[in-house]
Amino acid sequence: MKQRDAKGRFSKVVKGYKAFDLVDGKLMCREMVYKIGKTYKHEGKIQLYKSGFHFCINIASVYNHYTFGCVICEVEATGEVIHGDEKSVTNSIKIIRQLDEETAKANSGNRNSGYMNSGRRNSGNRNSGDWNSGYMNSGDMNSGRRNSGDMNSGDMNSGDWNSGDWNSGDWNSGYRNSGDWNSGYRNSGDWNSGNWNSCDGETGYFNSQAPDTINVFNKKCDRKVWETAKKPAFIFFSLTEWVRFSEMNEQEKKENPQAETTNGYLKKLEYKEAWAKSYAKATAKDIKFLKALPNFDANVFYEITGLEVK
Repeated sequence: MKQRDAKGRFSKVVKGYKAFDLVDGKLMCREMVYKIGKTYKHEGKIQLYKSGFHFCINIASVYNHYTFGCVICEVEATGEVIHGDEKSVTNSIKIIRQLDEETAKANSGNRNSGYMNSGRRNSGNRNSGDWNSGYMNSGDMNSGRRNSGDMNSGDMNSGDWNSGDWNSGDWNSGYRNSGDWNSGYRNSGDWNSGNWNSCDGETGYFNSQAPDTINVFNKKCDRKVWETAKKPAFIFFSLTEWVRFSEMNEQEKKENPQAETTNGYLKKLEYKEAWAKSYAKATAKDIKFLKALPNFDANVFYEITGLEVK
């Protein structure tokens, strides 16, 4: 028997996948029992999400409609078929075989331990990028969820290296920032520790213009003086770093069981720890630039970083 395509033409059998509950060893869907190898007919009109036998063309789409505890079977639609965005419905369906767990995970990429990954070495689910331990990431090396950028430990970031959530910029530890390097929230500018600012380097709230005078080392400083001052490279550091599996200690491997699959994990650094790691790479020129910063105060620097500069 033939089936109709999207243009109403007749074509051949359609292969797909259908989820069932396993009850007392029996395949069940909506209180109906199914058996491997049998064909089932629906009498009357078929309609998406209302009547007929529903199935998915893409195995990954199954888990958008059913839980991970279901049983997945390969099926063939041998009658009329109506296709939707993810689901299809037919009036004649044959149950071909039950898929084993590994096949049902629906990974098209390699070395995934999670489900429905098209990327590689993911331990989370629904990742199209690589090396993710979180879920639904299109970028790489994310431990958070729904990131399209890379190396995010927060959730739903489109930028890179964010430890906060909902950032479209990069290197944010705060939330919902479109700029870069913000520790505050909802900033469209850069380097803000305050919230709701569209300018840069603001510690206050709801500012569209940066003030002419700022605080540097707890003292007033002309903004232009600060902006034109040469800065040491080591003050531009990250609060996260990717640790490869080969470099992890036993405690880290125990605390991050997904790391073998992702070949590492995204480590969050304590603030002073991050300062110390970056400062260890400082050159003599960096130290010179540091001491030449406006209002430089070694005691204040130590209070912030835990580093002594002699």
